[in-house]
Amino acid sequence: MKDHLKLAKSYSLVILRKTEKRKEPEADKIVWEHGRRNFQLIEQGLASIVCPINDGSEYSGIKILNVPISEAIKIMDEDEGVKAGIFTYEVHACLGFPGSTLA
Repeated sequence: MKDHLKLAKSYSLVILRKTEKRKEPEADKIVWEHGRRNFQLIEQGLASIVCPINDGSEYSGIKILNVPISEAIKIMDEDEGVKAGIFTYEVHACLGFPGSTLA
C-alpha cells in the first residue's frame, strides 16, 4: 500500500449542488452551456471525470479536475451555472491512483 501511495496524484474534487433556480424554465439553456463547458474541460485535459447526478437529490454532479484547488475554484467561478446561481459548489483535495478509470 505504501508503494501505491507514492504513485498517487493530486486532484481537485468538485461537488455541485442545485439551487432553487434550477427549477426555473430558463435554467435549462444555462445548464446546457454548463455541460458544453464540461466537455471543453475534458478536451483541454483539465477534467478527468465528469459525472452528472440525476437521482432527484440536492446534488447535480461531481467532477475531478487535474488542477490545484485554487485553479479549480477559478474554473468553477467562471461556470455559467454557478454565475447564474443555478449551482453552488465545493472543492476538496483528493488523490487518484494510476489505473483508476470509469470504463
